[in-house]
Amino acid sequence: HVQLVESGGDLVQEGGSLTLSCIVSGLIFDDHALARFRQAPGKEREAVSCINWSGSATYYTDSVKGRFNISRDNTKNTLYLQMTTLGPDDTASYYCAAHNRATACPLNWFTGTDFDYRGQGTQVTVS
Repeated sequence: HVQLVESGGDLVQEGGSLTLSCIVSGLIFDDHALARFRQAPGKEREAVSCINWSGSATYYTDSVKGRFNISRDNTKNTLYLQMTTLGPDDTASYYCAAHNRATACPLNWFTGTDFDYRGQGTQVTVS
């Protein structure tokens, strides 16, 4: 039974920082590329970032480049998303996802295709 348990969401002031965590169980952690997505009320899901199995390759949507950093600790089965210089447009429910078979982020990672294992989401609100 695959589980992705998220934490770290909070209410933060504009310009502030926050780190999200996602602990994964039920699969071989370093066999899977991982990604972060977010969805704000009334808006479509947006891809945020992707990281390959080793952490050596990372990808970001343009709106978060230079502000967010995705990383993973394969010894702890944990995915992290460090977020800085947060703004109101970053307000959303953030969730982590694991690709169902790829160790590298596929070219279409931003579509969410085949990221079938997903967490429950954690709310980030920037005031």
